[in-house]
Parts: sequence; C-alpha cells; structure tokens
Amino acid sequence: MTNPMDCDLAIVGGGLAGSLIALAFAARRPEMRVLLIERDGAIGGNHIWSFFDGDVAPDDRWLVDPLVTHRWGQGHEVRFPGQRRRLDTPYNSVTSSRLAVHVAVALGDAVLTDADVVSLSPTGVTLADGRTIQARAVIDARGAGDLSALHCGWQKFVGHAVTLDAPHGVDRPVIMDATVDQIDGYRFVYLLPWGDRTIFVEDTYYSDTPDLNVSAIDARIAAYARAQGWQGAQVVHREQGVLPVVHGGDFDHYWPAADPVARAGVRAGLFQPMTGYSLPDAVRFARWLVDQPLDTLPAATRAYAARHWRRGGYYRLLGKMLFGAAAPDRRWRIFARFYRLKAPLIQRFYAGRSTLTDRIRILCGRPPVPIRDAMRTLLKPPAR
Repeated sequence: MTNPMDCDLAIVGGGLAGSLIALAFAARRPEMRVLLIERDGAIGGNHIWSFFDGDVAPDDRWLVDPLVTHRWGQGHEVRFPGQRRRLDTPYNSVTSSRLAVHVAVALGDAVLTDADVVSLSPTGVTLADGRTIQARAVIDARGAGDLSALHCGWQKFVGHAVTLDAPHGVDRPVIMDATVDQIDGYRFVYLLPWGDRTIFVEDTYYSDTPDLNVSAIDARIAAYARAQGWQGAQVVHREQGVLPVVHGGDFDHYWPAADPVARAGVRAGLFQPMTGYSLPDAVRFARWLVDQPLDTLPAATRAYAARHWRRGGYYRLLGKMLFGAAAPDRRWRIFARFYRLKAPLIQRFYAGRSTLTDRIRILCGRPPVPIRDAMRTLLKPPAR
C-alpha cells in the first residue's frame, strides 16, 4: 500500500526557513508533492520577524508580502545618548500566527505537526512514533546546528506586546533605543507600534552569554513603560529568543562535507552573522531552491551555504571587534557611530549586501573602540 505521507520533497522544520520553502514550491512548482514536518503543535512557533524594504528584492516580494502583518511606510528611527535619527526606509513585520495561517491555506493537508523526527536521510524521514516517510529529497530546516563549531556572541531578547489606557505617541518603529541603562553588554529597547494604544516592547542585549533572565527583563520592560508615561499596560503577547552573533568558527565543522542531507535556514548558517537575522536570507534561499533539481539538493545547498559563509567574513570581523575589543557597557558607541553613516550604506549592511566602499567606510574614521584593543582582538588566534 502506498504511504500517503510519501512525497517529492520532505521539509523537516516548520519555522520561517522551512515554511518559506514550502510556500515557494506551492506557488511555483505546484506539481511537486511537498510535506512540511514540524515537531511542535503549530507552524512558525511564537515569533515576530521584521525586515526593511531593501532587505528583500522586488522580484521576491511576492513570497513574503502576504505574510506581512504590519507595515510602516513612514520609516523608522534610532535613539542613542545625545543622538536621535529618523530614516525613511519602510519597515515590515511578520508574525508566526500569520505565517501559520498562510501555510495552512497554501499547503492544506501537506503539513504534519506534532511530529518528532528521530532520523533522516537524503530520501527518507523516520518519526519517533515509528512512521517513515519516503521522499525524492529531504531538507533539514530544524534551526541551529552544532553551534560549538562557531565562535558566537549572542543577541537575546524578551518582548511584550502591551495595550495601554491612552495613546503611546510612537508613530514609527524604533529599531534601537539605547538611551537605557547598559546592562549585560549592549542593551537597547525595540519598539513596534501596532496601533495607537498597542505597542510591542522588546528588551534586547548583545551579550557574551546566551543566559536569559526572563523575570528580570520582564521587570525592566515594565519600568521602561512607566518611564515613557504609559499607563495601564496589559501584556497581550510575549516572546523571547537567543540568536547567535557569529564572529568566527569552522564552516566544515558546522556542516561536515560527509553529511548527506540538504539543509536550510540557520541549520545551514544562512543568516546575517552580525545581527543574527535570517529573514532576508530565508527568502533568497527559498527563491533559489525552487529552481533546483531535487536530486542535486545535498551538494547544491551545501555549496550555496559555503558561499554565504565566505561572503560573511567581513561581518564576522565586525562581530569579533564588537565582542573582543569593546567593553560591554561601551558597545553602544559602535552602533551610535554606525548610525551616523549614510542611509543607503546602513540599508545594505542589514541586507548583508555591503559594497567594498561600504566596508571601508564603516571601518574608517575615529574608531569607537581603543585601537590597541581592536588590533589585539583581530590578531588573536581563535579559541579551539
């Protein structure tokens, strides 16, 4: 008897990367039988992903635009001690709930949740309950791989969406409000106004450790709201996360050449090393993948990821300087200096598309960290 779960492409991991691949195939290769397999009970988890307009190419917007929950066409701003700047680039946010609904509509019964995968091969998946799935190709999109192969700092956060008794007065996203006390590395608050009385407040840290003291950060978010004069704050949504900020490591250790299974997303190292953000790369990868022959995916995806790793060398260099040369409570100065540069350069940086001129400009001028510490950091051999 034919197994109804057998398919052309089995995507293991229903987060952002896996879901975008599934949506791309549903739209562009509908003749392919795709199965999206997720360990948890819902697609997408509990996340908000955001991106600037310039992060996604116009020809790729068809894939992500249906997922956008909030869009701010008037741009965004940043705040540092003695410095405030508004930038015109529009900003967008995607929620996991919107992603889950869109996947359900596009894929129908080709979504398998509450399915814990215990093993996978280039052409098969075995679940914890003993079921097996045969596929022409399998792609592993289950989140981070072996991070011990990488040298990482951490961007960690707790976010609360709150409703208020009166309008909050924030008319556009605040990407970084670094006027707050500097605790546990570079700390800033991130604001997304969802309505005149609803706002998402995220307390974020560029830290040396992945430890997340949620109760302490909850209290800091409440204190921040009080300091803004916001009254009657009621938490209606919350999330938390820890993202690697990669400043070194060994790609061949992270993804051994002997591993025969195709990968996607963070599992493949496809994120901006300096920020940890993955949406722009997830969109680009899904659009690329949908045009590839299924029988070449293991080699093709690894080659794609290796090219991405090589292109990320400059951003890993910046991360090494951030975490190695700057005192934790002075790291904000690096970002404050960066946000004095021209807006197109800033946009290309976030998209992971910095030009050679951009790279020189970012490093030129009066250094925001002691030059001796910077040189010592850059010349220090990586830890083993």
